[in-house]
Order: sequence, then C-alpha cells, then structure tokens
Amino acid sequence: MTPALLEVNHLRVEFPTRHGVLLALDDISFSIAPGEILGVVGESGAGKSLTGAAIIGLLEPPGRIAAGEIRLAGRRIDNLPDEQMRRVRGREIGAVFQDPLTSLNPLYTVGHQLIETITTHLDLTAAQARARAIELLASTGIPAPEARIDNYPHQFSGGMRQRVVIALALAASPKLIVADEPTTALDVSIQAQIIALLKRVCKEQGAAVMLVTHDMGVIAETCDRVAVMYAGRVAEIGPVADVIHRPAHPYTVGLMGSIPAMDEDRERLLQIDGAMPRLTAIPAGCAFNPRCPRVGDRCRTERPELTSVGATSVSCWKPVLPEGLQ
Repeated sequence: MTPALLEVNHLRVEFPTRHGVLLALDDISFSIAPGEILGVVGESGAGKSLTGAAIIGLLEPPGRIAAGEIRLAGRRIDNLPDEQMRRVRGREIGAVFQDPLTSLNPLYTVGHQLIETITTHLDLTAAQARARAIELLASTGIPAPEARIDNYPHQFSGGMRQRVVIALALAASPKLIVADEPTTALDVSIQAQIIALLKRVCKEQGAAVMLVTHDMGVIAETCDRVAVMYAGRVAEIGPVADVIHRPAHPYTVGLMGSIPAMDEDRERLLQIDGAMPRLTAIPAGCAFNPRCPRVGDRCRTERPELTSVGATSVSCWKPVLPEGLQ
C-alpha cells in the first residue's frame, strides 16, 4: 500500500451566525495516494467545494475549521499560520477553479503571472522562469507558447484560459492538485481535452488530484476512486467502478439511476424526491432519511458512520448489499 499523500481526518467546518452555528462539513474523512485521482461528487450545496477550500486554506470568513485535521505528506497543514500556508499553497498544493477569469489577473500577461508564481516558489532566475513558463504552456497544449506567453487573458478562449490556469497550478510541481469544477464552463470537446491533460499530469508527475464535480461522466472517465457527498458528509466512497455500477447507499443508487444510459432502454429515469436539507434544518440521524426509500426507525435517530460494504465504505444503516453479502 502506498502511503497517502493527503489525509483528511474527521474534518468539521462551521459558520458562526447571529442565529447560531451552521455546520457545513461534518466529520469528513478520506485520503488520496500519490498518482491517484479522487472524484468528489454530489448535489449543489453538499460541501464539495467547501472541502477543497478547507484543504487549500481558502475558507471564506467567518467559516472556520472547528475540528479534525488535514495532513499533507504526513505534515499537518490545517493549523499553519497564514504566511506558512501561503508558501504551501502553490509550492505543494496547486488549485484549479471553475472560472479561469477569477484565477487570472486581466491587467497582466499570462507570462507575467506564470513567471511571478515560479519565482515565488522556486529558486530560478527571471530567464529560467520564463523558459519554464513557456515549457508549462507547451505541456498544457497552448500552441505557439513562445508568442502566446506575452498575451493577456482576454486574448485566449475559455478552454485555453483553463489550460493557462492548469499551467499556473503546476508551476512549482505541487504534490497535490485541487481541481474545483475545472470543466463545467467548457464545451464537451474541450472538457475531454482538459480531462486528458489532468490524467497525464497525474501520471507523469505522480501528483494526487482531488477533482470536485457534479458530472458523473467526468468522474467515470477520470477518477480512480469517488466520494459521494450529501449534506456535508461522505455518504459513500470507493473505487469508481463499484460506486457507479454497484452503489450501496440509497442516495448513490438514486444518483446513478437518474443518469441516462446509452445501453439501456428505460421508459423513465429514477428521481430522488424532495431536496437536500438546509444547513439550518439538517434532520437528526441520517441526513438523507426524509428522502430515503429504505428509511427505518434507527435512520431517524442515530447517525451512521462510514462502514465497509463490499469494496466501498457507506454511511447507512440499511445499505443496498452486493450479491454474495445479502
């Protein structure tokens, strides 16, 4: 077993308000090994992006980590002072966000921004940093990088801007890349190119990747394992093929059943009745119990912990058991 590069243990994130404390992430635990891509999927508001923000130290105030710990290569990073965390972010953790325009400064050329990032984290001269910036642009598929390095962000298409953002994330050869919805704003053909690029980077550099998305197609194509989140908790986590084809949590079953399949002739898709609870009204017991078709008395009073069921781990009192375990 390869030691985990990223370890998130019992992470809890709270938002204090005038009306009480909102619990946004509740007892989140997972790990990612070097060279592995972990997909994080779930409905809007499930806590996917918030988990990524907590890992890279960019929680919006008044959000705070109230319990648990985050370790990168064995070193705890969630309690580092801001200045130390800034050095970790960029040098050891790279970030790719949904909208490249929020990551790029429109007033500076992409070359200026790449060179500034490289010289901040690596001991290189300006000439060496420029050569590395051109190399990064070429490796991420930017044509004529020697000329494009002096262009401004508005001179690139959406897909090309996202490639520049990935080049920025890779500038200091980080151990971990947190990619938050990196393909959502792009058309399908460009999505495939960005996915292929992330997979190649992961393989060549041995970086661990946390890929946040709501697109199960992207998860199936890209990831080694997947964590399904619901109402600030991990509902199910395991190898991507098992979670997609043999889901054990009723929420995951509904999620997979709502996706059209090209090789099946179904009159209707499954739907999950109801909506995810607000942070101010998370029910007792299992948060999914008001929407769950398998709900029992215990589900309404006791909160389930992650437990192994076949190849996956599930937080459910009445999981859908695979054949052989029923």
